[in-house]
Amino acid sequence: MIQKLERSQQLNCNIQTAWSFFSSPHNLSRITPANMKFKVLSNDKNENIYEGMTIDYTVTPLFGIPVSWKTKIVQVNELRSFTDFQLKGPYKLWRHYHEFIPNGQGVLMKDTVAYKLPFGIIGDITHYLLVQKKLKQIFDYRNRVLELLFNSKQEQALHEA
Repeated sequence: MIQKLERSQQLNCNIQTAWSFFSSPHNLSRITPANMKFKVLSNDKNENIYEGMTIDYTVTPLFGIPVSWKTKIVQVNELRSFTDFQLKGPYKLWRHYHEFIPNGQGVLMKDTVAYKLPFGIIGDITHYLLVQKKLKQIFDYRNRVLELLFNSKQEQALHEA
């Protein structure tokens, strides 16, 4: 069964700052819990995403077992949205749509993830017992880090300078 995860978060910065942060694949490790040992393997260190870009990672999502993950950026609308799609990894389907909406307080960032685990009913049970909770923890962690990076008074002063 295809699952859906939706999150939104207000960022107190301008659209250029938000886009610059999220369009760099190497910032993913900053917003992923350390115990997942998330590592970007791709060599394009300072390159922002572009349509067709592929990104290789390793991650340890469950039980200390490292997993190779490869995504492709399948859609980019500069300063507005981008979509990454899993080519290889732990999911049968992973499509993550990132949207950035400027507003009076800065930028509303929205994540919409459509995903499906492999192995049919066993995957559905695993989702219910483990994966759903793990994804919530990952995105909760991400929310806390982004609050510190974009919404703390100290960081807000840096973005306004």
